[in-house]
Amino acid sequence: MTVFDELKARGLLAQLTDEEEIKELINNGKAVFYIGFDPTADSLHVGHFMALCLMKRLQMAGNKPIALIGGGTAMIGDPSGRTDMRSMMTKETIDHNCECFKKQMSRFIEFGEDKAMMVNNADWLRDLNYIEFIRDIGAHFSVNRMLTAECYKQRMEKGLSFLEFNYMIMQSYDFLCLYEKYGCNMQFGGDDQWSNMLGGTELIRRKLGKDAYAMTITLLLNSEGKKMGKTQKGAVWLDPEKTSPYEFFQYWRNVSDADVIKCLRMLTFLPLEQIDEMAKWEGSQLNQAKEILAFELTQLVHGTEEAEKARESARALFAGGAQGADMPTCALEDSDFINGTIDILGVLVKAGLTASRSEARRAVEQGGVTVENEKITDIKTTYSPEVFAGEGIMVRRGKKNFKKVVKN
Repeated sequence: MTVFDELKARGLLAQLTDEEEIKELINNGKAVFYIGFDPTADSLHVGHFMALCLMKRLQMAGNKPIALIGGGTAMIGDPSGRTDMRSMMTKETIDHNCECFKKQMSRFIEFGEDKAMMVNNADWLRDLNYIEFIRDIGAHFSVNRMLTAECYKQRMEKGLSFLEFNYMIMQSYDFLCLYEKYGCNMQFGGDDQWSNMLGGTELIRRKLGKDAYAMTITLLLNSEGKKMGKTQKGAVWLDPEKTSPYEFFQYWRNVSDADVIKCLRMLTFLPLEQIDEMAKWEGSQLNQAKEILAFELTQLVHGTEEAEKARESARALFAGGAQGADMPTCALEDSDFINGTIDILGVLVKAGLTASRSEARRAVEQGGVTVENEKITDIKTTYSPEVFAGEGIMVRRGKKNFKKVVKN
């Protein structure tokens, strides 16, 4: 199976231009491709996972990745997939986030001479002469055609700022700069980026001639991949300070039965033959597939040792036995106790298992709360500080949400 065929078999490719030329480049390790990352936070999250795994997969096949950090475009904000305008970030915040991205990406791809590159589009966007830019680049874009792009149409009703309207032109200019500076001949992006990516390909060909070598590929379900990064309580980060290896493991351990095989194909480096065999599994066997998925991805992000510790802790938890050292922990302070005790509602809120005392009350009354594997049915249940001493106690809401609660 060729590299290109494997990408298709894993469900990673959707729309593309120049399919035969793309096959030739990828299969022979001649693709110099980029994927962009807007630094809207100080950590990557699991919504970026598919792009990072793709970069690693293609680099292993001899192709050269360019990780483009959007230090310039982040000052505008991508309107794709949004119904409102992104909040504006300072230059200092953007630069800090860019540095954080660099460290995390190094876990996936190898940077160095003739290997992967990391480039910041602030290098050419922040100091642009606007008049020269509009004359040189803007002349190649039709406003009428831009307004037909899905990323703009969904914003027209609520209002699209002229600032955001520039985003497609800026992203297209990125591809032109990467093509001219580094020989970048291919771009990858999510399926919500298709209009912006086509703009870049067309800009190169219009400005440099039809023989200019520029192609686009989108990642199938990448918009769904972005949704993977969100839970009810926020994003699942790749930074262990934001999402511990144990919590990261548990996130993937708890994917739905319908998604586990799809995630194994798209995100892991296990052989397709092995995954095809797992696709035949049913019932409780799917839990084994989920554990394999969680281990493979935790190992990729946090290393083998942390993955093994997370797996052992998870097994101990689901066996109803000892609490693993990596279990997410909440520490109570003296101020959390009133007259020497804290009630179960306070514990649930403090541990982040519920957003409010009223939500905590409903969880207890509905029989969804256990402490040390004992169901709590009385909302007036209280605990003294001594209960949380030492290793603390395990508090669970439902099947998948739990915390080890200790006393500082």
